Amino acid sequence: MKKTIILCVTMLISVSMFAQTAIFSQIKDTADCRKWVESQLATMTLKQKIGQLFIHTVEPSLMQRNKTNIQKAIEEYGLGGLLFSKGRTEDQVKLTNLAQQWSKVPLLITFDGEWGLAMRLAGTPDFPKNRILGCIEDDSLIYRYGREVARQLHEIGAQVNFAPVADIDNNPDNPVINIRSFGSNPKEVARKVIAYARGLEDGGILAVCKHFPGHGDTETDSHVSTPVLNFDRARLDSIELYPFREAIEAGIGGMMVGHLQVPEIEDKPASISPEVITSILRNEFGFSGLVFTDALEMKGIRHAEHVCAQALIAGNDMVLAPRSLKREMSGVLNAVKKGLLSEDAITEKCRKVLTYKYALGLKERPSVNENGIAQRISTSETERLLATLNKAAVTVLKDSIEMLPLELSLSGNVLLSISPTLTEAYPFYKELKASASVSWIHAKVDSLAFIRERLRTAQQIIVALHQKDCKAYLPLIQEFAEDKPLAIVCFQSQDVLADMAQELQKVSAIVLAHTNEDYIQRYVADVMTGKAKVTGKASVGIAGLCPAGTGIVIDPDHPHLYTPEDFGMDSRTLARIDSIAEEGIAAQAYPGCHVLILKEGYPVYNKCFGRYTYDAGSPEIKENSLYDLASLSKATGTLLAVMKLYDEGKFGLTDPISKFLPWLKDTDKEDITIQDLLFHESGLPAYWPFYEEAIDKKTCKGGLFRKRKDKHHQLQVDEHLYACTDFAYNAEWVSGTPSAKYNLPLSDSLYLNGGFREEMRKQLAEVPLKGHSYRYSCLNFMLLEAMIEELAQMPMDVYLDSVFYKPMGLMHTAYNPLRHFPKEQIVPTVEEDFLRKGRVQGFVHDEIAAFMGGVSGNAGLFSTAHDVGIIFQMLLDKGVCGDRRYLTRATCDLFLNMQSNISRRGLGFDKPDADDTSKSPCAREAPRSVFGHTGFTGTCAWADPDNGLVFVFLSNRIYPRAFDHKNLMKLDIRPRMQQAMYQSIKP
Repeated sequence: MKKTIILCVTMLISVSMFAQTAIFSQIKDTADCRKWVESQLATMTLKQKIGQLFIHTVEPSLMQRNKTNIQKAIEEYGLGGLLFSKGRTEDQVKLTNLAQQWSKVPLLITFDGEWGLAMRLAGTPDFPKNRILGCIEDDSLIYRYGREVARQLHEIGAQVNFAPVADIDNNPDNPVINIRSFGSNPKEVARKVIAYARGLEDGGILAVCKHFPGHGDTETDSHVSTPVLNFDRARLDSIELYPFREAIEAGIGGMMVGHLQVPEIEDKPASISPEVITSILRNEFGFSGLVFTDALEMKGIRHAEHVCAQALIAGNDMVLAPRSLKREMSGVLNAVKKGLLSEDAITEKCRKVLTYKYALGLKERPSVNENGIAQRISTSETERLLATLNKAAVTVLKDSIEMLPLELSLSGNVLLSISPTLTEAYPFYKELKASASVSWIHAKVDSLAFIRERLRTAQQIIVALHQKDCKAYLPLIQEFAEDKPLAIVCFQSQDVLADMAQELQKVSAIVLAHTNEDYIQRYVADVMTGKAKVTGKASVGIAGLCPAGTGIVIDPDHPHLYTPEDFGMDSRTLARIDSIAEEGIAAQAYPGCHVLILKEGYPVYNKCFGRYTYDAGSPEIKENSLYDLASLSKATGTLLAVMKLYDEGKFGLTDPISKFLPWLKDTDKEDITIQDLLFHESGLPAYWPFYEEAIDKKTCKGGLFRKRKDKHHQLQVDEHLYACTDFAYNAEWVSGTPSAKYNLPLSDSLYLNGGFREEMRKQLAEVPLKGHSYRYSCLNFMLLEAMIEELAQMPMDVYLDSVFYKPMGLMHTAYNPLRHFPKEQIVPTVEEDFLRKGRVQGFVHDEIAAFMGGVSGNAGLFSTAHDVGIIFQMLLDKGVCGDRRYLTRATCDLFLNMQSNISRRGLGFDKPDADDTSKSPCAREAPRSVFGHTGFTGTCAWADPDNGLVFVFLSNRIYPRAFDHKNLMKLDIRPRMQQAMYQSIKP
């Protein structure tokens, strides 16, 4: 008994992190899980254990004969699960309830729903096929889709979905995969597979990735015969196996092995191959989830003798849909008797299946509510998601003369509709007509001669394809595409475009809408008239027309997708930034980064690289990923407020700070001027450990820091400095429970007394000065923040939000970001912080800012590259953003150009070091006019008035430990990127 419990625990622990946080996170009590699993095993015969490994396919028919057959199969063979074939939802739910009542051990109800319930059940929401979903750029939508499918599967009493398909659609002659695949690019397919699987598993449904090792590049249907993959291992690794490996690293819980022959690995079909399943899938790839065979009734495998026994010997956990339960179970029993398959192996597989059943909520006998099932499945939220997915998949495949959005002032727009049933009021035409001058021709009503005559006077032609057969009109399209702007809008699948690819060579624009739904017609009309954004990318190429990945962004806020060449910059030179960014990730200078370059306010380079952490399963950096800006907060936060208040005449640069902060009167800081603070010439020390007041020093054995590691000082915080981590906080200042008194969160489990801000300012007044030479100090900006709050009569973050951020439309910029954004959107800063005793994600890393409650003059702001770029562009444009002025030109000229006589520093801004470029934070090519700032976490932003450039780089270079952060500077990552930017400027 002890051995079996250990094995169960080992199996629970060995599953991937993804499984632990999704399917296995539902196991709240592991002891109860072990108890239930072992109690089930204790009562089972060998035959019943084998039965748990079988999934039987049945019809969702309520005929008595069918119900009797299902009951007999369950009771006689002790089946582990059922898979229903096509039918009606109401019938399947009734049979599911009956089947669960008949079964001694609750059944796994599996479902083959690659694109949701509609794949098998009539009348359920019809989601787009994977090829269409593959066009969607925003993977969070695919995740939401997975969550919705999971919700619907729960409604019908299912626990497993045989999806997603991870096969690559790289063979147009494949008769069975094609639209079932997310696309032809292995990396893009992997992204979509992981997003869909995460949605399913976070929704409590086991995702089963298929068809391992890859069914895409075949011309044979495994339902008919056995496809052969005649590729070497290098090719398999780079294409077929790539999405499966990525899904496994992301932690998917289930895998289905296809009936595919891979001679490079073994002659046997993969579904019964020990080399494929045990050697590669389990041992090499490290997959520890449930392994299913593809349906064993398929002609590609059913000729194999004792196929279920072979499948289990090969390493499968569950066998799907064998043709004869009686014959195949006898075959497995005989294999055990002959010693080909041990009884212990059967027991372990059964234990694994039972553990998954427990994790999927099958400890208690489930029951599905049969009333109102259709209304619960198809909700208004479902319809909204379906529409969002279809809109996000719309793709502009071509716009060679920038025809889109349409020039609305033209009076000669003619719409030619190729459809047998449309009337003049159909949605596409009606929506276009509301914004543009458009006349309409209905192809099926008017003759070719009439159409040709009408089109001769058109200035622009739009051809809407609403039917599959459009060949009769191809000569017309070719004729007028020769000398007129002509746009094709396809409201059918891309196969329609593929059939006429040659004839569409000279058209000006092509929009692939995928579907003819009314709301898509209206949406595409809005796209074409500049009212809606489109971001789709072709998941599969169209021979002779466009490669995979083609997709032109049309954004009403940025009406033209400019290229660097439009601004006198060379794309190829800018592309060197890609390799520099990847070099930094490979050298662990940072896990990921976002690089943005604006030229004259337009993005000429905008790319994200890497992930939140070095973990392969960590989220990828996206454009809306928020970073801790650290000291870049000085330029994007505090300085904006200082400049605005100066604008309003609230202070002068030579005013002493004590004029506004009376608590500095009669101190050695009384005569420090605001200019001194901005130039970092106040005499304040570079740093001061204010937080020590909150620590109970008696609990720090050997002091808070030591130069060498010992049993009390385990965490390294600098090159020769180790911190005590088992200290206690002073109860006066820090609590583990939030309250009205302890109202400033330091972490998820530590809360600061709100009065500690005043304690820090008291300390600040007493900090000794060290002379008035240049010394960069965060303490200077602490005093500036105090002045801002005194003059503005409100907290600095509230002032900045109301005066700058919200009016400028900066939706991803905030102090204390967890009040506004989910933690998953915020890039973690460090994994180990000695003050917070764990990961810092969503809380400011800087100790001063943290103990100021997250808002400080020196740090605390979180933002995205996009928002930081807008702030610096506003400064570059002398205080103007959009149609509004935020700062006067005179104030901008003063703050952006004035420079210290004894350092490179400007008025709060950092500047290049023109005298010693080796010490400059910028590329040597940067002119003296450049202004900006850097941040300790690995951030920077620089604006160049001479060249009209803004350069933004955001990273979390100090992850996972703050002391280990030198490679970003050692490799000169940021200056080299800037150098590529300058070298791209054409003479």
